[in-house]
Amino acid sequence: MKFKYSVMERRDFIKNTSMAGLALTVPFKGSVLGTNEQINLGVIGLGSTVKIGGKGKMDLRGFAKIPGVNISAICDCDEDILRKEVQKLKKENINVKAYKDFRDLLDNKDIDAVSIATPNHSHALITIMACQAGKHVYCQKPASHNIFEGRKMVEAARKYNRIVQVPHVPRMPLGYKEAFDWAREGNLGKIEYVHGINYRARMSIGKVPASVPVPKSIDYNLWAGPAPMKPIRRKNFHYDWHWDWDTGNGDLGNNGIHYMDGCRMALDINHLPGKVMSLGGRLGYDDDGQTPNTQIVYLEYEDAPIIFEVRGLPMNSYYRNGDWAARSRISMDDCLGVQIGVVVHCKDGYTANNKAYDNKGRLLKTFKSEFEGDKQNFINALKKNDPDLLYADVEQGHLSAALTHMGNASYRIGKKSNPFEIYEMIKGKACLEESFDRFRNHLFANRIDWNNEDVILGPMLRFDSDKEKFVGEFATDANQLITRKYREPFVVPEKV
Repeated sequence: MKFKYSVMERRDFIKNTSMAGLALTVPFKGSVLGTNEQINLGVIGLGSTVKIGGKGKMDLRGFAKIPGVNISAICDCDEDILRKEVQKLKKENINVKAYKDFRDLLDNKDIDAVSIATPNHSHALITIMACQAGKHVYCQKPASHNIFEGRKMVEAARKYNRIVQVPHVPRMPLGYKEAFDWAREGNLGKIEYVHGINYRARMSIGKVPASVPVPKSIDYNLWAGPAPMKPIRRKNFHYDWHWDWDTGNGDLGNNGIHYMDGCRMALDINHLPGKVMSLGGRLGYDDDGQTPNTQIVYLEYEDAPIIFEVRGLPMNSYYRNGDWAARSRISMDDCLGVQIGVVVHCKDGYTANNKAYDNKGRLLKTFKSEFEGDKQNFINALKKNDPDLLYADVEQGHLSAALTHMGNASYRIGKKSNPFEIYEMIKGKACLEESFDRFRNHLFANRIDWNNEDVILGPMLRFDSDKEKFVGEFATDANQLITRKYREPFVVPEKV
């Protein structure tokens, strides 16, 4: 099968996207899509292997079910994945153009919008270039790989008048929003703090003795994009990039970002907090992963703080030493009946996801939603050319992703510590002390010996929300993580 992506080598491709943008900076002047007009959608990034699945493939089929949406193009730099998906779609009577290079897909003037499900490190660059090319964008979480590029995504969407959505689970029609609104109305008394929970077991990714070859089907230059093309030190090329700081953001920015967004929704706050600290570690595993599997993030807002907990250990040695098939045998502790989600702690009770309880744990109310799902919402906003219709606008995506980046920044510049030092630092913050008690109990239940592990305590960082920069003590080190050194030509520009 011959693919229809361009085989031209981009020898004349401009050295960075700030210059490339000069050829694309004329605002899109195409006609506004009518409510009955067909929308041609391109899907960039199909996901990982068949065995693990792929978010891009799921998004593709979700959009294909919406009347008036035509899946006209797909793109992936892994030719095996691309070929297999073309064959699957052909059996479903969906004929698409196939591209290896996302830039070639963006050059297709017939495409109105793109769905992006590439690894985290390329979300921002592709979104910005799509806006410059006149495409509307549905971008998977997290919006960005760092704070700088998240803000640039917002600027590009506004400059080029593009509709850009970044979906998160609590913004789906599941009743979260209604529960948050009810709590903020004072029905359970004053909100004391918001607790984000991501208790999801993750098996070890294993350890390789030396670098492993990139699969022959993958164009590594395109896959790496803004990230360095360094030797690969992981068994599974796909998916396990989540646990490498150069390409992923750990489980805080993988699954946790959904509920970090929910925490901010619960407080109805559209700015970043003044303080942040984090502690944790990659505990119980000796593998090639870099990011923590057990973590606490504390975010200090004026109205109420956010506590976010990541737990990757399952209290199940069989699972830790087994494979993904062991997932059904996970046994994890939970918090107020929730293993993944948002708990809003109030003076006279709490909400847990879409339910409200009194302080004795008696169910008071279950909330339901009647609005449409995120993909339909994106299409409706696009057809009406009204970004205000989005309930997951790119700025919301940027702010919530920035919370995870702030937490990871504190962790990454932290130092090995012991329980006494940690208690000394967090004393007086009751919700944080309780969270740390749960942290210690979780390690004990998993038979983790603190003395044999590197538990990292990050500093309490101060943050200027207006400038989106760290300030004060430790700011020099923390601000090194606000952005990154981009690999040309895949550069997120200062001016979009």
